[in-house]
Amino acid sequence: MVTILYLIRHGETAGGGTKRYKGSLDEPLSGRGVAQIREASAFIAKKAELSAVYCSGLSRALKSAEIIAEPYGLKPVIIDDLRERSFGLWEGMTFDEIKELYPAEFEAWASNPLTHSPVNGENTLEVYDRTIRALDLIINKHNASGGHSGTDSIAIVAHGGVNRIILCHLMGVPLENFFRIEQDYAAVNIIEFWERYPVIKLLNGGPVG
Repeated sequence: MVTILYLIRHGETAGGGTKRYKGSLDEPLSGRGVAQIREASAFIAKKAELSAVYCSGLSRALKSAEIIAEPYGLKPVIIDDLRERSFGLWEGMTFDEIKELYPAEFEAWASNPLTHSPVNGENTLEVYDRTIRALDLIINKHNASGGHSGTDSIAIVAHGGVNRIILCHLMGVPLENFFRIEQDYAAVNIIEFWERYPVIKLLNGGPVG
């Protein structure tokens, strides 16, 4: 049984032109973000018949997941552990604002997000633990439900930080290198699980990437 995971980042959010740490803030998709996800949905539909779609409960991920699930008549399953990292006091702030108000803390976090955290936010290991717990739950469920040779295609619609952690985990990349993996809005990553052995088939791809 081969499980194929389509790991997708949500589309652009309202005000997406200005780089801000949105984290656990519940920002909606912009009109452009909806269009991006519709393109990603069409890209996936040419490759697979999804059997399930999972997502974070934040509205930008949920709306994106609804668009991804629509061609298959599916309802996305919300898993709270897939939510984006809480950036604490930095949420809603631009990079320049954070650098001005918290210069030492920002530099420490940017240089090594594993050992440093946003002020009053989640650290990387906390996000890793809950994210991989959710991933294992999903993959184990589909591996166990297969019971025969064949392919089961599923999707997870989450966030830039969450996706980077999943990809680091699957590729064996140290989490210190978290920011070396790009995840554009509506990025599609494709991972095949051969009896739980992951093979990356596409990274930061799709019609946008």
